[in-house]
Amino acid sequence: MTNDRVGKTAHADRDVPSTEESRRSSSPSGQPPLLPRAQSLTGVRILGTGSYVPDWVVTNHDLQRTHGFDPEWIVNRTGIHERRFAAPHQATSDLCNQAAIRCLRSAGRDPKDVDLLVVATFTPDMAFPSTGNLVQDQLKLVCPAFDVQAACAGFVFALVIASQFVATGNSRCALVVGGDCNSRVINPGDQKSFPLFGDGAGAVLLGPGEPDQGLVSYQLGSDGAGGDLLSRPACGSRIPPSAAALEQGLHYLTMDGRAVFKWAVRILADSTLTVLAHSQNKVDDVRWFIPHQANVRIIHAATDVLGIPRDSVYKNLERYGNTSAGSIPIALDELYQQGNIRRGDLLLTSGFGAGLNWGTVLWRW
Repeated sequence: MTNDRVGKTAHADRDVPSTEESRRSSSPSGQPPLLPRAQSLTGVRILGTGSYVPDWVVTNHDLQRTHGFDPEWIVNRTGIHERRFAAPHQATSDLCNQAAIRCLRSAGRDPKDVDLLVVATFTPDMAFPSTGNLVQDQLKLVCPAFDVQAACAGFVFALVIASQFVATGNSRCALVVGGDCNSRVINPGDQKSFPLFGDGAGAVLLGPGEPDQGLVSYQLGSDGAGGDLLSRPACGSRIPPSAAALEQGLHYLTMDGRAVFKWAVRILADSTLTVLAHSQNKVDDVRWFIPHQANVRIIHAATDVLGIPRDSVYKNLERYGNTSAGSIPIALDELYQQGNIRRGDLLLTSGFGAGLNWGTVLWRW
């Protein structure tokens, strides 16, 4: 199957899920999810990028020594060799602050230039104030600041929200940060989920761009019927913190890995096809595919079906694991800092995870 053929006729090919097949099979609830149409939002550009991961490296062999986990199983099932964990004195806001500082430096801008801050996270320092407020204070910004909670799709949601402010002229310098301290919410006794996650944050600075720059096409979507497949049951208003909840481990992340895997592969493929079709582009037109760094098997399964060349798919999860909202902006920053993105390049990025939420963006640099 050639890339050109995928871009033009993927929905008609039985090797690639058709729109109707995806509607039936992408929903863990067994009911057809509502798949929103794609949109466009241009006139926005990325002024700079930045990222930060903690210094503490936790390898698979470290997990074997401390938890008895099998390093070979971790690599074969996930592609992850090591991850970063925040130090005891660090919280999500600290990671986001460092990523933001590096982003502003990359863009050559001062904190006083920022007129909007949007932080994507599902591991906030505390219920309130928001992590955005904490980062705003650390950076001494004079602007509105708030959080977006869409788990591993959070950065894409935040990117679209901030882009709307810029495209409508209500912001000239919008700082978008995605970051999570997953090490604080994963169960050390869960061999299937604990090795998957790491901590980190990434950021982009948005400003007005040329008419062809920005979100050439994007799709945001949710299927709340699958919410129980990936959740943290306790420490909210439904199950407040209590000794009983802690004893049962309800304060930890829980995940039905098999069901989430199948859903992620389907939604990544279907959403990618949707934005490519909406923008009248094909696989060959995209310079870089930057998927959420959840699991190498998810990435390969979806991109192989779509006919995306593996040398166009950016991956760093072998070093960082799944950093949730930090995943995509960390990868984007690495590509940008390496000089691998040029004006006019098309980048396709997709986040997917708890909610269930997904967001896919075709961005022209």
